[in-house]
Amino acid sequence: MIRSAHIFLLLSAFFFLFSCTRILDWPSPPLYPEPEPANTSFSKLSKKDVIEQIAGHYAHYDVVSYEDISGRAPVRSYIITYGFTDFFLEDGELYESDVFLHAENKLNQSNVESRLSDEATRAIKARIQMVDLELQDGTWHLYREATPALLGITGDPSLPLERDKNSTNFTDPDNDGYPGVTVHMTVGKFIKARLYLTRREIFSYRLRLIDRDTLFGFVSDQSEQFIIDATMRALRESKKVLQHPVPSMSPIFLKRVSPEIDTWEELKTIRDDLFPPEPSFE
Repeated sequence: MIRSAHIFLLLSAFFFLFSCTRILDWPSPPLYPEPEPANTSFSKLSKKDVIEQIAGHYAHYDVVSYEDISGRAPVRSYIITYGFTDFFLEDGELYESDVFLHAENKLNQSNVESRLSDEATRAIKARIQMVDLELQDGTWHLYREATPALLGITGDPSLPLERDKNSTNFTDPDNDGYPGVTVHMTVGKFIKARLYLTRREIFSYRLRLIDRDTLFGFVSDQSEQFIIDATMRALRESKKVLQHPVPSMSPIFLKRVSPEIDTWEELKTIRDDLFPPEPSFE
């Protein structure tokens, strides 16, 4: 989940328009109750046996909570990402790959909306990564370390994100004719704008094995973002956006599903059977 996952855009530059909107607050942590492992027998299994148990195809749902308090009103956001995560065994180690298909951005301003196309979400290419696995206090824990990936620009993902508006390295992953990925903003029914940006996705997550078909944990996001341009001047200024400091405000759920389920259209029809309702502000 570059998004996480995680995925992944907080557009707080709209703060100047929020004076006429209702400002909503965070709910009290945790965002969801943390499930407890249902099968204590996993603690008696060897690492090899646990890897074989975990290997498979999982529906992916994560929420990352962000906040910017630099403007006249606090801008809070949930970035909600859907996709699939696959775990597989190679040379005795557990590896993981992610595919992201759809993202929602929920803001704490009652009449402000932002939207990222599914094509842009699918353009996030997370690197296949070996997963650390260890037994702690009778529960198996998984850790996926951060593997930086670029979105909307070419270059070396191990280096800081390029911040030249005249760069020749911009790409158009959502194929809409504009550099970078395009975010569509709407305030009320009348004010609409577009924001073009690049991302250096840097996320990691820690998971616990809950049962044979369920993994649960939290996402950590250190991503970088650069605004190339926007259709409104006030949107062109980059803002410093921070992840909510409480880990339980950025949860991730993985639920085993049939390998034949591999599209957003299929996932959204069973979404409510797999995951809790999407979060809201208070």
